[in-house]
Amino acid sequence: MNDLTARTCLVTGATHGIGRATAEALARLGATVLVHGRDPAAVGAVCREVVRSSGNARVEGVVADFASLAAVRRLAAEVAARHGRLDVLINNAGTSAPKRRVTREGHEWLFGVNHLAPFLLTTLLLDKLEASAPARIVNVASLAYRRGALDLDDPDWERRKYDGLKAYGASKLANILFTLELARRLEGSNVTANCLHPGVVATNIFNQLGLVGRVFTVLARPFLLSAKQGAKTTLYVATSPDVAAVSGRFFDQSRERSLDTVALDQAAARRLWELSERLTAA
Repeated sequence: MNDLTARTCLVTGATHGIGRATAEALARLGATVLVHGRDPAAVGAVCREVVRSSGNARVEGVVADFASLAAVRRLAAEVAARHGRLDVLINNAGTSAPKRRVTREGHEWLFGVNHLAPFLLTTLLLDKLEASAPARIVNVASLAYRRGALDLDDPDWERRKYDGLKAYGASKLANILFTLELARRLEGSNVTANCLHPGVVATNIFNQLGLVGRVFTVLARPFLLSAKQGAKTTLYVATSPDVAAVSGRFFDQSRERSLDTVALDQAAARRLWELSERLTAA
């Protein structure tokens, strides 16, 4: 991996799990690391621990609740104002939910937190990323996209019977479609956009799916990856010279992986982008 001493990296959802492991590794590589989370106390504690473990004092906390698009806008403005450059944006934050709930703006929780929030954050920071080029955008998706039910006529599950697993998969499919459309729009800018499957990692996201998720965690724990193992592909896509010029690709186990047809639908990707622009408009 590269020496990242001159680079600034923002990692969302970095107070636990894969995000925290990613932030720690980037700090050890010398980067200025912006640790995002929604709880100020947790963000502060993680920043202090990352500084201690990495020996890198250039670790800063940023706070925003991704269930609020207004908070995402404030986060983007803070990052842009405080930092002259942004070399790597890692959209890692994600959640799951067994029952339908809504964000501050009334969007279905998983579509709002897992897709609309990173969509808005990314588009608001594009000018900063392009000014810092070469730069990279890394979106943590999941092979769960294959079980998704992304209905662009009903993205907030207002007319359909809610299914938490399908809604989670739909949000991950949205991550992939967003990445591929973003890569097309960034052609020639020297900013890349890629997405990835981190593996099946022992994080709290399964527990958020209720009883089924908790049972799965218990039964599958011997086979689950650690957060550090789960961060490997994220770090590869974010830092490896091998993929410096690669964009619009999906990675698994630090290798490019083909996508199912549903994730390659360019018309759906464009439609999702246009819908997301409307839904995130101030």
